[in-house]
Amino acid sequence: MKFLIQADGGSRGNPGPAGSGAVVWDEKKEVVGEVALFLGHTTNNVAEYTALIGAFELIDAEYGAKAKDAEVYVEMDSKLVIEQMKGAWKVKHPNMKPLHRRASELASQFKQVRFTHIPREKNGYADRLANDAMDRGH
Repeated sequence: MKFLIQADGGSRGNPGPAGSGAVVWDEKKEVVGEVALFLGHTTNNVAEYTALIGAFELIDAEYGAKAKDAEVYVEMDSKLVIEQMKGAWKVKHPNMKPLHRRASELASQFKQVRFTHIPREKNGYADRLANDAMDRGH
């Protein structure tokens, strides 16, 4: 079982009204779920992590124990989240530590997780979901 996650978060102002969005595809390239959450007033980095956590939780909720053998590929345009999840960059900000810890706990439940930084223009689906969430939250 394989999944591809594309996740994104944003805030209008930083901090400001924020939203997170993620899409999950299966190995047949079919969308198995979407996440779009309005987060209230917070930062862009909180929104990015929340999108990733939401996607991991979606896979867990939809597939349960079967997801334990899954290979998960994560693509995000947030260099910060990608590098922190890979362990290449330290998590220094106190507000990021619990989010990183939660994302890491969820990631450890899968057989394998690979993180890749992608350009913003290749992350349009997740960006749209995050912006839709911000639009609904106003």
